[in-house]
Parts: sequence; structure tokens; C-alpha cells
Amino acid sequence: MQHFISPVLWQFLIHWLTNFAIFPPEASTIAPYADALYFFLVFISIVGLAAVALLVVTFSIRYRKEVSPHATQIEGSTLLEATWTIIPLILFMISFVWGALLYFRIYSPPPNAMNIYVVGKQWMWKIEHPGGQHEINALHIPIDQPVQLTMISQDVFHSFSIPAFRVKREVIPGRYNTVWFEATKPGVYHLFCTQYCGTLHSQMIGWVYAMTPQDYQAWAAGSTSGNSLAQNGERLFASLGCNSCHNSTPNAHGPNLGKVYGSRVQLTNGQFITVDGAFLRDTILNPTLHEVAGFAPIMPTYQGQVSEEGLIDLVEYIKRLDSQYRIEQTIENSAQQPVQTGTSPSGTSAPELAPGMVKQ
Repeated sequence: MQHFISPVLWQFLIHWLTNFAIFPPEASTIAPYADALYFFLVFISIVGLAAVALLVVTFSIRYRKEVSPHATQIEGSTLLEATWTIIPLILFMISFVWGALLYFRIYSPPPNAMNIYVVGKQWMWKIEHPGGQHEINALHIPIDQPVQLTMISQDVFHSFSIPAFRVKREVIPGRYNTVWFEATKPGVYHLFCTQYCGTLHSQMIGWVYAMTPQDYQAWAAGSTSGNSLAQNGERLFASLGCNSCHNSTPNAHGPNLGKVYGSRVQLTNGQFITVDGAFLRDTILNPTLHEVAGFAPIMPTYQGQVSEEGLIDLVEYIKRLDSQYRIEQTIENSAQQPVQTGTSPSGTSAPELAPGMVKQ
């Protein structure tokens, strides 16, 4: 991208700051844009500081008591007042518009972004890939591919930060939050929790492995637990008895979930809402929060019965329901393989966890 300073000087600053561990490397598409705004703000701050310091020193010398023992009235200057008002206003507006454009760029993920789930927990990061790969305090991603992280906390507030990607987002209990980036350089980069979250906050760190697409595909193929999140969600969907209400029969007690993800549904209060991951999660835990028009509010709550990982599995399964026929096959498929994650019914032992997963 274009910078306001010489490209040679820009590269010198980047390499010097990086080598002296003062400034993280630029390893994502958004990093140069964030750095350009940052250096612009630093530059105008230094210029403003220098101008104020110069005026203070100059006036202190010129109007000291020995030179001007008696105070004299100095009339105001409209031009001077307009100058020191308009110039800062222009600089502030440039910063505001520049920052707003960067903000919308950061908060608007591309439609082709790969989605990865992140669950924060005292004191670790649990990463879940849709293909069934599970990681602890590590995140493998391909370069030159937009990646969106859907994050939630299992206990307290955390903050997910990858300095090399200029990524930082709050991870909040009970609510999905997202952030996206596109890595540009293969390498290993630091991952931090940047919000104090308890005694071992300083140990809630990890590594991001940015890999070439070929290396990432090889890693993904060798790291899968054998079942995708959607497959685990299918078995959990059947084990919870969701099919008994969410089917296509005329007397169905719940709405048809085929192709429901991404659609707009009408609630009993007349409001239309888009079905996304947050909507599905909220509906599973608190069905009365979003009551769909035309159906009685008889769905039970699954609060405390389904873990965050189980909720992610269910969301991934519903996202991929392309027809009601797929739902009707769920019971038959689930009879062949047991549920691997999500619930632990009372009176029974917890299901065996897939490789890489952490017991709640």
C-alpha cells in the first residue's frame, strides 16, 4: 500500500522496530493499513507536541520579566484563532474518516472466509475446526485465505489477540463474537489473552501457525478426530430428541430446520430476524427468547445440559441442513454411531471425548 513517507524509510522503521522486539511483524492483509494509521497518529502527535513546546520556550524567552517588566494588552487575531482551530479540525476529521474506514474493513469479513470456533476458558484457548480438528492454545491456518473466528467464553471475560495480525477482540460469556484476518506470511506468531482473567492469566498464551495451503491441507488431514463438528452435532441432535418436534409432518411442534440458517423468520411479536449462529445458540438455551410465529412455546431449555462445544456442534449441523430429508436421516445415522460430545445425561457416564478435546 502507499504510505505518506518514503518506502525506504518505511521499511527501515518496520525492520528496525521488529528486530528490536518493539513492534510486531506485519503478517496479515490488514496490518499495513492499521500501521499506517498508527504512525500517522504518532506523527501528528509528535508534531503537535513539538509545536507546543517550541511556542512555550519562545514565549518564555521573548516575554520574560527582564524584557517586558510591564504587562501589555495584546488584541486577538481572527486569522490566528481560525488557523489553530481549522488545522486541528482537519487533522481530527482525517483521523476519524480513516479510522472509520479501517473499522468497517476489520469488522466486515469476506463471504468466503473460513470459519473456526474459539472457546476461551480459564486458562486456555480451545480451537475447533469444522472438519473435526481440535487444538489447545494453538491455531493452524492457511495463508492467503480469509479466516473468521467465532469466539465465546466459557467462564469470564477474555480478550483474543494476535499482534502480528493486528487482531484483538473481546471474548464474552454467553455471546458469540467474531473477528477475521488473512495471513500473508508463513510462520509462527504469538497468541495472547490481553484482558486479566484470573490467577493464571499470564499463562493463557499460545501460537498461531500460518501455513501454505498445501501444508495446511496436509495438517488438517492428519489432525482430524474422524468426525466433523456437523457429524457430532447430528448425533447430538438425535440424542436430544430434536427430531420429534422439528420435522416436516403436518402436526410438527417445531419449525422445519431445513435451510433455516441464513433465512429470515417471523417471531410471535411480528418481528423478523435472521437466523445465525447466535440465534440458534440462544434458542437452544432459552427457547422463550425467540418464539417463532405459528408454534407453541413448548420447547424445553437445554441450559446446563449442553456444553459450549456441544452447542457449536449443533449450530454447525443446522447450518448444513439443506433439506428436511437430511433431518429424517439423522435418527438412522445416529443409531450406528454414539454421540461423541456435547452432553452427559444424568445417571450415565460421560461419552468418550474425541482426540484433542477437553473434558468440561
